[in-house]
Amino acid sequence: MNEWGTTMWRTILGILVGLVAWVLVVSLINRGLRLWLPGYVTAEPPLQFTLAMKIARLSMAAITSLVAGMAVRAVAPQTRLAPWIVGLVTLALFLPWHIQHWNMFPVWYHLSFLVPLVPLVVLGAALFPQRKSREA
Repeated sequence: MNEWGTTMWRTILGILVGLVAWVLVVSLINRGLRLWLPGYVTAEPPLQFTLAMKIARLSMAAITSLVAGMAVRAVAPQTRLAPWIVGLVTLALFLPWHIQHWNMFPVWYHLSFLVPLVPLVVLGAALFPQRKSREA
């Protein structure tokens, strides 16, 4: 396989790994919130979150997005496109939910989740340490 083909497959794999990382990390952190944050378990099903819970959920999304970007970069270090795709796919998946629940949360909450989603994935990729190329 030539270099272009290898890069293409690593890009596709990086996108998949980034999306899976997003789901896994958000699931783990959410389980932690259920254990750590008093009342979270009962507030979650009806989406009746306190201010502290909303901030915790936004922090969870931010951390998760950064980690997803790092996962993309770990698998596909040479592509600039993959983190953007992961961020945009994630945004596309969450946008309908936020529109459907627009009246249940304040506008600042929706915007604080949606607006930084793509940039945080891209930032996570940028923060991942670059491998030094092997020179002869």
